[in-house]
Amino acid sequence: MSKGYQTEPWQLAWRGLDLAELDRTESTFALSNGHIGLRGTLEEGEPRGLPGTYLNGFYEEHPLPYGEAGYGYPEAGQTVVNVTDGKIIRLLVEDEPLDMRYGRALSHERVLDFRSGTLRRHTEWESPTGRRVSVRTERLVSFTQRAVAAIHYEIEPVDDIQLVVQSDLLANEPIEHRSGDPRVAAALDHPLVGDFAVAEGRRAVLAHHTRHSGLRMAAAMDHDIDAQDNLRTAIHAETDLARFTVAVDVPAGGRLRLTKYLGYGWSANRSVPALRAQVEAALEGALQTGWRGLLAEQRQYLDHFWAAADVEVDGDEALQQAIRFALFHVLQAGARGETRAIPGKGLTGPGYDGHAFWDTEIFVLPLLTYTVPEAARDALRWRHSTIDKARERATQLGQRGAAFPWRSINGAECSAYWPAGTAAFHVSGGVAYATAQYVAATGDTTFERDCGTEILVETARLWMALGHNDPHDGFRIDGVTGPDEYTAVVDNNLYTNLIAQKNLREAAAACERHPDLAQHLAVSGDELAAWTEAADRMAIPFDAKLNVHQQCEGFTSHAEWDFANTPQDRYPLLLNYPYFDLYRKQVTKQADLVLAMHLRGDVFSEAAKARNFDYYEARTVRDSSLSASTQAVLAAELGHLDLAYDYLAEAAFTDLNDLHDNARNGLHMASLAGAWSAVVAGFGGMRDHDGKLTFAPRTPPALTSFSFRMRLRDTSFQVFVDRTSATYRIISGGPLHTAHHGEPIVVEPGTDVTLPIPAAPYHPAPHQPEGRQPKRLRES
Repeated sequence: MSKGYQTEPWQLAWRGLDLAELDRTESTFALSNGHIGLRGTLEEGEPRGLPGTYLNGFYEEHPLPYGEAGYGYPEAGQTVVNVTDGKIIRLLVEDEPLDMRYGRALSHERVLDFRSGTLRRHTEWESPTGRRVSVRTERLVSFTQRAVAAIHYEIEPVDDIQLVVQSDLLANEPIEHRSGDPRVAAALDHPLVGDFAVAEGRRAVLAHHTRHSGLRMAAAMDHDIDAQDNLRTAIHAETDLARFTVAVDVPAGGRLRLTKYLGYGWSANRSVPALRAQVEAALEGALQTGWRGLLAEQRQYLDHFWAAADVEVDGDEALQQAIRFALFHVLQAGARGETRAIPGKGLTGPGYDGHAFWDTEIFVLPLLTYTVPEAARDALRWRHSTIDKARERATQLGQRGAAFPWRSINGAECSAYWPAGTAAFHVSGGVAYATAQYVAATGDTTFERDCGTEILVETARLWMALGHNDPHDGFRIDGVTGPDEYTAVVDNNLYTNLIAQKNLREAAAACERHPDLAQHLAVSGDELAAWTEAADRMAIPFDAKLNVHQQCEGFTSHAEWDFANTPQDRYPLLLNYPYFDLYRKQVTKQADLVLAMHLRGDVFSEAAKARNFDYYEARTVRDSSLSASTQAVLAAELGHLDLAYDYLAEAAFTDLNDLHDNARNGLHMASLAGAWSAVVAGFGGMRDHDGKLTFAPRTPPALTSFSFRMRLRDTSFQVFVDRTSATYRIISGGPLHTAHHGEPIVVEPGTDVTLPIPAAPYHPAPHQPEGRQPKRLRES
């Protein structure tokens, strides 16, 4: 693994001090619960790479840049704000500040624990004048008390010494903005305007609002202290800073312990007094629970999660760690988001400006749907809460129904690049796909009635407005962009058409299940019939000469990209070649048609999948972190088990090995969730076509065995797979009706079902573009 990380099954540890790696470890060591996000900066606040404290959905607006504006272009961008930082606890040893750039770090270790849900640190530090202290800290963002974070800070000196601790709330923290857009930098230069500041006893509250979006937030801190009797404390607050100070003489072998409780809240509607009341109430609850109580609640929550979601691999310790790292961070991104989005980077950094994309529904929600379904439900409820904005966007574009945004924080489109943004209508199909998948997996009729049916109906209406019936070609959807952004504004993108086909059928089925809702939504019998006809006549582009499906109409007629003469340092291509040239060539940024064969594999034969995979594998450069996991799934299905394993590793290690050289801006949630898909849908062969859950597992040669846990409605179960057989076991709940390599089975509680694994199909090994083969894990 990368320098500094230690390979351990249930934690990510970095031993030793490497200041050059701070910014990316701040991402990997980030803590979140989906509402609050704390980057893994050192408690002292400095040195640092990229500080960050985020509240999900809290953003600032700025004008979008256009050389030439056009009708329907979004006008305002949205960027996540680094809010009031409560992580800062500074330590003065006598009169010398503990600063890891000075003196000597005799030892230094940080540990992200996937079972306790905490970030621990132990530092042995010697000041420039030879004074030594041992500092131990542990922090958490609570899964059970949504508005609460806490830090336990303990100092033990070697000699009799005076210690001074300064615990801060700091707003408008000076930060280097790495966006190339000066509008973004300007919007984030002191984005918070002070509304209220108070400090009394050991508690302080700061309240602010953003200059342009008008959102209001409050942050509060309170403290418990365990120290000697000769304790001196002070507290004060000003507009952007509240500071609680503790001074105490500590004898050799003695300790100063301080527990800092933080409360965070924001709103577009509630008043400053209401927000103050909210965060102070959160503090009272945290104080009542206490530090040990918060730790116990955190562990209990995670025990429940791992019991339903753990993935175990036997034969690769580094991969085992990476997969649990991935699961833990995806949980953190969505656990308590509730009525907010799941951003592409979660709350681990400012990458992508904090926006949510289609990544959430297609890559992240399958994991949550089958492990933490309430988190998937809440993410879809957020989409539904923005449906009026999606309707407005569709109307603005001259369409019916709901056009969900390519990228957004509050539900309004804020992508300034319309070929990849406005034209990417597949986003709406992805929302519908995730909605249908969640309902089928959970049987949540309340959600289906409150939100799901309306989502399906309004997205179906969008496809009917976008497409048209051609007497010869069927139902065509022209002028759109699919997942592959290197081929934009095309006719009949296969992925888009197939996701639309499923959308239309699911909408019709939902209306048949709920005729009263169909009537409320003004769905007529003629409209239902039109949806069914469009789905049945959906255009499926196919090249009869090459005997492969086309990613979009005419794709296989484009000129080939000259991979042999493309230097490796010119990847990613979008940063080194004009889009105009990319659009005209057979080069694919990420899995597009291959993704269609995963999500809509029910419409392809195995022979067609093999031919298509071979063709597009040779043209896909994986300039997106979204690609590897999908390629892993299809490679495993087609028997390319070594290749699938390499793609699994690439997805799992995207951030730990910083494969895209941007982990400092936050983690790639879709790639992390994709590692789960590569195991469960790839080697586990899990499919849920038409709401029926089936498996076709195979173990790759690199592993001895693997297992995974899932939830389906009220049943939790485990699938264990070795080289020759698969065992299905009920953990809790009722029987599981599924299939094993096409054979229907019923797994009863208390009675395991073990079945042999048939030989993998044989297909000639595919080839990647020159120099774009996946890295072998052992070479990473």
